[in-house]
Amino acid sequence: MQKIDLKEKYLKFFESKGHKIIPSAPLIPENDPSVLFNTAGMQPLVPYLMGQKHPLGTRLTDVQKCVRLTDLDGIGDKTHHTFFEMLGNWSLGDYFKKESISWSFEFLTKVLNIPVEKLAVTVFEGDETIPRDEESANVWKSLGIPEERISYLNKDNNFWIAGEVGPCGPDTEIFYWRSEDPVPVKHDPEDERWVEIWNNVFMQYEKQADGSVKELPHKNVDTGMGVERTVAILEGVDDNYLTSIWKDIIDKIIEMSNTTYEENPESIRIIADHIRTAVFIAADNSGIKPSNTDQGYILRRLIRRMIRHAKKIGIDLESGFERTLASMIIEKYKGYYQELSDNKEVVLDVLTNELNKFNKTLEKGLKEFEKIVAHLNGNILDKDLAFKLYDTYGFPLELTVELAQEKGIKVDEEGFNQKFKEHQEKSRAGSEQKFKGGLAGNGEMETKYHTATHLLNAALKQVIDKNIHQRGSNITAERMRFDFNCDHKLTDEEKQKVEDLVNSWIKEEIPVTVQEMNKQDAINSGAECMFIEKYPDVVTVYSIGNVSKELCGGPHVKNTKELGHFKIKKEEASSAGVRRIKAILE
Repeated sequence: MQKIDLKEKYLKFFESKGHKIIPSAPLIPENDPSVLFNTAGMQPLVPYLMGQKHPLGTRLTDVQKCVRLTDLDGIGDKTHHTFFEMLGNWSLGDYFKKESISWSFEFLTKVLNIPVEKLAVTVFEGDETIPRDEESANVWKSLGIPEERISYLNKDNNFWIAGEVGPCGPDTEIFYWRSEDPVPVKHDPEDERWVEIWNNVFMQYEKQADGSVKELPHKNVDTGMGVERTVAILEGVDDNYLTSIWKDIIDKIIEMSNTTYEENPESIRIIADHIRTAVFIAADNSGIKPSNTDQGYILRRLIRRMIRHAKKIGIDLESGFERTLASMIIEKYKGYYQELSDNKEVVLDVLTNELNKFNKTLEKGLKEFEKIVAHLNGNILDKDLAFKLYDTYGFPLELTVELAQEKGIKVDEEGFNQKFKEHQEKSRAGSEQKFKGGLAGNGEMETKYHTATHLLNAALKQVIDKNIHQRGSNITAERMRFDFNCDHKLTDEEKQKVEDLVNSWIKEEIPVTVQEMNKQDAINSGAECMFIEKYPDVVTVYSIGNVSKELCGGPHVKNTKELGHFKIKKEEASSAGVRRIKAILE
């Protein structure tokens, strides 16, 4: 099988078009409460899409690691992944539709050698407020895409907006004919043999609160191409898990389980997908550990689901299989993501500890099952009890059914599936809700809280320990949450001192200044930074007088006097060795 280094080709191509290569942002978003993980290449660039100047200019390109959870329980088919890599190129008020479309076409047909006759595109059909996107359609025609292969679709398909208001615009999506059947003359958007491979979003308008739209003076381009799907197309397979990306991992799982891919495709895909995602989450420098909330809950679910399927296909859970697979993934991706090498031992320990805990939970679950069966009236295990075994003890339905059958008991599978579906819908709604912030989530209060985190960080260093560093933060318009390394619960006196010190700096009316400099020079000058690997070679440094100096993407106020009164509401443990402060500005 031909190995395609798609990432390298993509970055070199856009570098040749004047783009600067920027590093992937961490998986855990910094100061973005709208999502648990970065779900698209656009998210880390929000301040720059909103108009803030990027230190590397107006043309950028990257490979962004992403995690999406909306289809978590559906993983196991040929095309879905929880973790994936997104290729992107960006114009921040620079080029627009013509260049963006032309370069996409050139990369696909000249660099990747995809035949033009296997391509089709969609564009926005227009509505009562925004005209039909003839500009994009005309560029496609000029490049040789026939009119029959251009479909005009509605807002649900070819229009992008992050929240209820803010930047928005049409997009154009590129499709590839993935089938041995003859390519039809006309593109049919409903025909699933046409597979989307690239999406170019044109941030052309701004939606107002009253529903009207106006042209943006500062227009941006945001594109996205999924690595896994595109490699599958280039290698001529209709199953993403049969590409060179996965081959060594899948082969190792088959060897460990003494089974075949054809016999257990779903379980093998789930193990491969979930171990990769777990490795990347556990390796993130924010220090996520398995828990019952937020990112930690997702990490726990992924590891436990992976273990269940390993057990199901006969992998010896005492063999250290999780460490073997994780080490292979770290080796494969460490060239792009330094944190995988840096945090390898942390990752391996997280996986093994969770496996041991889960084995104990399964034992408890078996005892619970025996207790439930002993108190059954009749020979039917109802949906609520079956779901409790799933939700609390991690029992998949098939395990409950198997155990019940041994005792001549039937399980209300239909009721369980209905309850499971409701659970999925709630999870999906929650996940979608968490993405509503988008580009709208950088208002006046969020900007104040961004600056307040810098003051809090500086105060903790002065009052508690100079070696304290930020481990994560989460900001909304109502409050800030700040995680930092610390080996003890703060006393009331320490909290008061920190609060007083922050408020004294606010009262001093200290100007907040910004400058761009070489990354190494910034570090040499004493600038603090949370995750050094996420920053490009030229960085933005925000200084608050002599109080604080940090590498940061912003945005920030101009003077500390704008912040009001700082108040700590709560201080608590976040994870081992990490404390969390929740605070407000009054």
